[in-house]
Order: sequence, then structure tokens, then C-alpha cells
Amino acid sequence: MAKKSVIEREKKRQKLEQKYHLIRQSLKKEISKVGSLSEKWEIQAKLESLPRNSAPTRLHRRCFCTGRARATYRDFGLSGHILREMVNQCLLPGATRSSW
Repeated sequence: MAKKSVIEREKKRQKLEQKYHLIRQSLKKEISKVGSLSEKWEIQAKLESLPRNSAPTRLHRRCFCTGRARATYRDFGLSGHILREMVNQCLLPGATRSSW
């Protein structure tokens, strides 16, 4: 189980990313439209003045049950060992165990 402080920090980043998403998107569109280099630098300075944690690349996908950041499957939102336990207990419909 991940520390609660780490999970709360991730939630805070998600809120910041949602708050600044439209601003960041509009600034990036302006950069692509503008032709002169000096205007691009000005817009880039505005983009850099936004909070660092509002960037979408700072977010991690976490396990729904444990909060683990690594080995998380996108389809289920679970980490590998939790996914395996749930498949073994037949709690995930459509997922099958491999047997040979």
C-alpha cells in the first residue's frame, strides 16, 4: 500500500492539471500559430510561469486498490499482483488464467 501522503500529493496534481488544462492548451495552440520567434518566446514564458505540477506528464497512473504507481494495467486500473489475485478468485469478468 502506498503512503497516504503520496496518494494525496497525486490527487493535488490531478486537480492542478484539470484547473490549468485549458490555459495550457490555448497557449500551445498560440505557439504553433505565431510566426515570429520573439512572440513565441513570450508565449513560452507564459507557459513556463504556470505551476510545474499542472503539467500532465507529472501525473502517474495508480492502482485503484493499493495506490501502487508501478505495474498498473490501464484496462483494469489495478496493479499486477492485485489483478492476479482477483482473476484467481473469479472477480474480474472476461479475464482468464493461463494454464498449460
